[in-house]
Amino acid sequence: MNKEELIAKLKVIIKPYTSNTEAHDNLTENTDFIKDLEINSANLVDIVLDIEENFDIVIDNTDMERMLDVKTAVEIIETKLAEK
Repeated sequence: MNKEELIAKLKVIIKPYTSNTEAHDNLTENTDFIKDLEINSANLVDIVLDIEENFDIVIDNTDMERMLDVKTAVEIIETKLAEK
């Protein structure tokens, strides 16, 4: 799975949690979950759980705390997938 496919999958996972549709439609690696997509911390946890389920990976607390933007999320997912 390449980076574009990962981002496309992430976009689908994130959609139910964001109210800022413009930012979601224009999502890039540089999109910040909290600032740009206006996702609160409780929903960020839900997103991490959905990511774990969709990609069949486990994200530890350290990685979860770093996962504040699309680029970091993609890096963490790629690392976890490579470890499988």
